[in-house]
Amino acid sequence: MKSNKKWLLQLMFWGTVVTVTVLSLLPGDYLPPIAFNVWDKAQHALGFLLLSVLGLNSYHNSIVRVVIGLLIYGATIEVVQAATGWRYGDWQDWLANAVGVALAYRLWRAAKSTVKPNNKES
Repeated sequence: MKSNKKWLLQLMFWGTVVTVTVLSLLPGDYLPPIAFNVWDKAQHALGFLLLSVLGLNSYHNSIVRVVIGLLIYGATIEVVQAATGWRYGDWQDWLANAVGVALAYRLWRAAKSTVKPNNKES
Protein backbone atom coordinates (compact mmCIF):
# COMPACT_ATOMS: atom_id res chain seq x y z
CA MET A 1 0.00 0.00 0.00
CA LYS A 2 2.84 2.38 0.84
CA SER A 3 4.46 1.89 -2.57
CA ASN A 4 1.18 2.81 -4.30
CA LYS A 5 1.10 6.10 -2.39
CA LYS A 6 4.73 6.79 -3.25
CA TRP A 7 4.13 5.94 -6.91
CA LEU A 8 1.11 8.27 -7.03
CA LEU A 9 3.10 11.12 -5.43
CA GLN A 10 5.90 10.61 -7.95
CA LEU A 11 3.40 10.63 -10.80
CA MET A 12 1.88 13.86 -9.48
CA PHE A 13 5.35 15.38 -9.09
CA TRP A 14 6.48 14.57 -12.63
CA GLY A 15 3.11 15.57 -14.06
CA THR A 16 3.46 18.93 -12.34
CA VAL A 17 7.02 19.31 -13.67
CA VAL A 18 5.75 18.73 -17.22
CA THR A 19 2.82 21.13 -16.70
CA VAL A 20 5.04 23.89 -15.29
CA THR A 21 7.53 23.41 -18.13
CA VAL A 22 4.86 23.65 -20.83
CA LEU A 23 3.14 26.65 -19.24
CA SER A 24 6.49 28.37 -18.72
CA LEU A 25 7.54 28.02 -22.35
CA LEU A 26 4.28 28.60 -24.23
CA PRO A 27 3.87 32.00 -25.86
CA GLY A 28 1.72 34.26 -23.70
CA ASP A 29 -1.08 34.28 -26.30
CA TYR A 30 -1.57 30.53 -25.80
CA LEU A 31 -1.88 30.69 -22.04
CA PRO A 32 -5.30 30.62 -20.41
CA PRO A 33 -6.46 33.91 -18.93
CA ILE A 34 -5.45 34.31 -15.32
CA ALA A 35 -8.27 33.10 -13.09
CA PHE A 36 -7.26 35.53 -10.38
CA ASN A 37 -4.91 38.46 -10.35
CA VAL A 38 -1.87 37.43 -8.34
CA TRP A 39 1.47 39.10 -8.38
CA ASP A 40 3.80 37.28 -10.80
CA LYS A 41 6.45 36.52 -8.18
CA ALA A 42 3.82 35.00 -5.87
CA GLN A 43 2.75 32.70 -8.72
CA HIS A 44 6.36 31.56 -9.12
CA ALA A 45 6.77 30.96 -5.39
CA LEU A 46 3.47 29.06 -5.14
CA GLY A 47 4.27 26.93 -8.19
CA PHE A 48 7.64 25.92 -6.80
CA LEU A 49 6.16 25.44 -3.35
CA LEU A 50 3.81 22.86 -4.87
CA LEU A 51 6.60 21.22 -6.88
CA SER A 52 8.78 21.07 -3.78
CA VAL A 53 6.13 19.61 -1.50
CA LEU A 54 5.43 16.90 -4.06
CA GLY A 55 9.12 16.29 -4.67
CA LEU A 56 10.09 16.17 -0.99
CA ASN A 57 7.29 13.74 -0.21
CA SER A 58 7.97 11.63 -3.31
CA TYR A 59 11.70 11.35 -2.82
CA HIS A 60 12.13 11.80 0.93
CA ASN A 61 15.42 9.87 0.87
CA SER A 62 16.96 12.34 -1.61
CA ILE A 63 16.15 15.70 -0.07
CA VAL A 64 19.32 17.51 -1.14
CA ARG A 65 18.93 16.26 -4.71
CA VAL A 66 15.29 17.37 -4.82
CA VAL A 67 16.08 20.86 -3.51
CA ILE A 68 19.13 21.40 -5.73
CA GLY A 69 17.36 19.83 -8.71
CA LEU A 70 14.39 22.18 -8.37
CA LEU A 71 16.68 25.22 -8.03
CA ILE A 72 18.53 24.19 -11.21
CA TYR A 73 15.20 23.46 -12.93
CA GLY A 74 13.91 26.94 -12.06
CA ALA A 75 17.09 28.57 -13.37
CA THR A 76 16.94 26.48 -16.55
CA ILE A 77 13.37 27.59 -17.23
CA GLU A 78 14.44 31.24 -16.96
CA VAL A 79 17.39 30.72 -19.33
CA VAL A 80 15.21 28.88 -21.86
CA GLN A 81 12.50 31.54 -21.61
CA ALA A 82 15.11 34.20 -22.43
CA ALA A 83 16.14 32.19 -25.51
CA THR A 84 12.60 31.76 -26.88
CA GLY A 85 12.09 35.29 -28.11
CA TRP A 86 8.48 35.29 -26.87
CA ARG A 87 9.06 34.91 -23.13
CA TYR A 88 11.43 36.72 -20.77
CA GLY A 89 13.89 35.09 -18.41
CA ASP A 90 14.22 36.95 -15.14
CA TRP A 91 16.56 36.29 -12.22
CA GLN A 92 13.88 37.68 -9.90
CA ASP A 93 11.51 34.95 -11.09
CA TRP A 94 14.19 32.40 -10.21
CA LEU A 95 14.55 34.02 -6.80
CA ALA A 96 10.78 33.68 -6.28
CA ASN A 97 11.09 30.02 -7.33
CA ALA A 98 13.83 29.59 -4.72
CA VAL A 99 11.63 31.18 -2.06
CA GLY A 100 8.94 28.60 -2.86
CA VAL A 101 11.48 25.78 -2.57
CA ALA A 102 12.83 27.13 0.74
CA LEU A 103 9.36 27.60 2.21
CA ALA A 104 8.34 24.08 1.20
CA TYR A 105 11.51 22.67 2.76
CA ARG A 106 10.82 24.51 6.03
CA LEU A 107 7.21 23.32 6.08
CA TRP A 108 8.28 19.75 5.23
CA ARG A 109 10.87 19.75 8.04
CA ALA A 110 8.36 21.15 10.52
CA ALA A 111 5.77 18.54 9.55
CA LYS A 112 8.35 15.77 9.69
CA SER A 113 9.44 16.77 13.19
CA THR A 114 5.85 16.59 14.49
CA VAL A 115 5.17 13.10 13.09
CA LYS A 116 6.46 10.06 14.95
CA PRO A 117 8.54 7.79 12.71
CA ASN A 118 7.03 4.46 11.74
CA ASN A 119 9.69 1.78 11.43
CA LYS A 120 7.72 -0.17 8.81
CA GLU A 121 7.56 2.73 6.29
CA SER A 122 10.09 2.90 3.51
